[in-house]
Amino acid sequence: MPRFAANLTMLFQEHDFLDRFGEAAQAGFRGVEFLFPYAFRTEAIAERLVRHGLSLVLHNLPAGDWEAGERGIAVLPERGAEFRDGVARAIDYAGALGCDQVNCLAGIAPPGAERARLHATFRENLAFAATELAKAGIRLLIEPVNTRDIPGFFLTNTAQALALIEEVNSENLFLQYDAYHMQVMEGDLARTIAANLARIAHIQLADNPGRHEPGTGEINYPFLFGHLDAIGYGGWIGCEYRPASATRDDLSWFAPYRA
Repeated sequence: MPRFAANLTMLFQEHDFLDRFGEAAQAGFRGVEFLFPYAFRTEAIAERLVRHGLSLVLHNLPAGDWEAGERGIAVLPERGAEFRDGVARAIDYAGALGCDQVNCLAGIAPPGAERARLHATFRENLAFAATELAKAGIRLLIEPVNTRDIPGFFLTNTAQALALIEEVNSENLFLQYDAYHMQVMEGDLARTIAANLARIAHIQLADNPGRHEPGTGEINYPFLFGHLDAIGYGGWIGCEYRPASATRDDLSWFAPYRA
């Protein structure tokens, strides 16, 4: 049966961040994920995880100035030192919180930038991060993102991500497959996941259009969950969607899978 992790950046926004851990546990989730932990002390997050019997299954590397619209810095040549510092910070947090995988957001390509240079920077940064994270026993993931929600995002489809993984040639670099983003960009979800299962370390979900909970759009999630079981996917599924109303009011899709 699939294992679902509540994305606490997106879900339970009716509550303060640290209170969302308890809400997730009460709703039946046994795992959580979120974009970034860095605004909070590790002790505060760790206490909530232990109190509510939750596993932290994913967070992102530092991704630049999020409030200013940055969505990652890994492709930006002039931000190399900041990226490396962010890797060290992510290792500290992930280690303290028992999180064994982190995601690297590529970032938005600057207008007029030479794409080959951005690609080379991304490759070099991933090679560095994969090596450093491996020393700490933490997997590195990369995630293609749709360009409708984030125009100009550098990494946009499965084939591009897999080619980059092959180019970096690290045993510690994996694909984070977001079904919502990939439904927008390419579709063919079930076949793509099955064909690339060995490189997929984490899956995320939301329905399309709207990025709301499963059952509100065109993706047949009951079929997809059964398919994941059938092909032997053993990782977590992160629920990174925008609830159409209060989170607790829109969890009927989750009832068959509740812990």
